[in-house]
Amino acid sequence: MNQRKVVVLTGAGVSAESGLKTFRDSNGLWEQHRVEEVATPEAFQTNPELVYRFYNARRQQLQEPDVQPNAAHQALARLEQHLGSNLTLVTQNVDDLHERAGSQQVLHMHGQLMSARCVASGIRRPFTRSFDATTACTCCQPANQLRPDIVWFGETPMFMDKIIVAVTQADLFIAIGTSGQVYPAAGFAQLAHESGVRTVELNLEPDIHHPYFDEHRQGPAGQVVPQFIDELIQTNA
Repeated sequence: MNQRKVVVLTGAGVSAESGLKTFRDSNGLWEQHRVEEVATPEAFQTNPELVYRFYNARRQQLQEPDVQPNAAHQALARLEQHLGSNLTLVTQNVDDLHERAGSQQVLHMHGQLMSARCVASGIRRPFTRSFDATTACTCCQPANQLRPDIVWFGETPMFMDKIIVAVTQADLFIAIGTSGQVYPAAGFAQLAHESGVRTVELNLEPDIHHPYFDEHRQGPAGQVVPQFIDELIQTNA
């Protein structure tokens, strides 16, 4: 039997139980900084030292021993083992918890903390330690500056063409732990719905775009995601 094509979109809620603090608090500040200070190209131009320091701290936190993949990450890795290339896993998160749980094909539409990008060539490479404006790339001669491999506000998310094709051609779209307030990811559920794709939301609270979801399951990701994934794998066995 042919396996269904599944697209999964994950947001901050999938990592909330992994000991990883979210960037943004209830006041909209990112670790006590305004978004404009640490998450825009203009911020990087005007105060690069602050931007480097901000992401170096986030990268360091991600590598603390108590930050580990949770049951939701592990369930999605099992789903990849089952579906193979029929699963498209898209994340808004910049952590590497999906990969550490075993997922091998993850589309990080907002970039990755554990990576650095050359400001000239755009080439990315894994980077686990802190770096700053004096850290040179290895892809250019003469070498150029590295920047955090993060999609900032005002920049175009990565893999958009591939994601849109996957969403419109899927049989099932699942949104996990995402607020539905940051575009373009916030529009994926509507796109799937209008393409005739079955849509499911797994979240602590309903997405503001809930009319586009056919099914809702509420609760912590570590509980509702494994349960739903196990059911999905059984029906596709």
